[in-house]
Amino acid sequence: MGDGAPALLIVLITILFPPVGVAMVSGCGADLFINIALTILGYFPGHIHAFYIEYVYFDRRERARNGELTGEPAPGVYSDRVQSGGLRQQGYGTL
Repeated sequence: MGDGAPALLIVLITILFPPVGVAMVSGCGADLFINIALTILGYFPGHIHAFYIEYVYFDRRERARNGELTGEPAPGVYSDRVQSGGLRQQGYGTL
């Protein structure tokens, strides 16, 4: 499978049930709970939020691989995993 296959799979899952796609990208956190609430309020707002979270994640992942990632956080995204593009950040206990 190429690099685009996981993204396509996540998009297909998000079309059916947006919170599952967000959970796959951001994990269990504020972004997931916001998406569940938006999906309960209406199917369309849940999709908009889910696709935004996924766009930020895949865009940041590609920019981080190219060394172009800036330190500015994306607005409305609360997951560090999404903000960093899924790449490990230096944190507590790392050398």
